Amino acid sequence: MPDMTHAVVLDTNVVLDWLLFRDASCAGLSGPLRQGQLQWHATAPMRGELASVLRRQELQRWAPDCEHILSTFDSLSKVCAEAPSVAVATGRLRSRDPDDQKFIDLAISVKATWLLSRDRALLRLTRPARELGVQILTPARWQQLLAG
Repeated sequence: MPDMTHAVVLDTNVVLDWLLFRDASCAGLSGPLRQGQLQWHATAPMRGELASVLRRQELQRWAPDCEHILSTFDSLSKVCAEAPSVAVATGRLRSRDPDDQKFIDLAISVKATWLLSRDRALLRLTRPARELGVQILTPARWQQLLAG
């Protein structure tokens, strides 16, 4: 990654893939975040969603270390005020899943370089988001992009 800071927004599933499931496609996040090459932007509702998801029964078989995951969120993310709705402001970029709207709104608001997600509702917004300067990518595609 070039020697500059890029803003990034991570959806909840990417955070889980990275910190709970240790998915190889998310392994490239730790170094750049810790070295300041990536600045992870999030909001309090995003943290709340993560905390809520970590308590779900279906995740208990992975024995999530909630304290570690949430402390990593707290130490590596920059918590921002909730972003105004981009869909309202621009008349577009409305996610089909209302729970995902906060991610695209924040990415546009902070002028993020990337929004990392595997969510189909967000990935459908790739082209209009790119027109506003944000690349919506899967973690695997992001790593390919960085590898050159």
